Amino acid sequence: MKLGIKDGEIGQRPPVAKPHPGFFYEVGEERFRKLVFDHYESIKTSDIAFLFPVNDDDDFAAAQKHAADFLIEISGGPDYFTQTRGEHQMVGRHAPFRIDEEARKSWLALYIPLLEALTDEGITPEYIESFWEYLDVFSMWLVNTKS
Repeated sequence: MKLGIKDGEIGQRPPVAKPHPGFFYEVGEERFRKLVFDHYESIKTSDIAFLFPVNDDDDFAAAQKHAADFLIEISGGPDYFTQTRGEHQMVGRHAPFRIDEEARKSWLALYIPLLEALTDEGITPEYIESFWEYLDVFSMWLVNTKS
C-alpha cells in the first residue's frame, strides 16, 4: 500500500472522488472517530499547530468533532455534519486560515502512520487508499496561500 502526497498549488481544484463506502463500513464509526481524533492529537505538536485552536480545549474538541462528522459523512456514513453545520462549504470555512502547500503536506503526512496502522486491524488496503486519495486530492482545494 502506497500513500504518497501529490504536489498541489494554490487555486488548484482537481476532480475528487468520495472514498469507497467500504472504508467507513469496515472501520466503523467509533474507530473512524478515533482515527480523526488521533490525527488531531498529532497536530497539537506539529509544525501546523498554529492553524488549529490547540490552546482552547473546547474549540479544539469542537474542531475534532466537526472534522470527524464531515469525513464520516463524505465516506458514506450518517450525515452528522450536514445536520449540525449545514452544507459542506469547506473551501469557504477554511478561507480565514492561511493554508499553504507545505501546511497541506504536513497535515496529510500526519495521517499516513494512522492509516497504515489500519492494515494491521484488517481494513482492506484498497479502501484505505480510497480514503487517502480523497484526503490528498481534496486538501488541494483548501490551499489559499502561496508557500
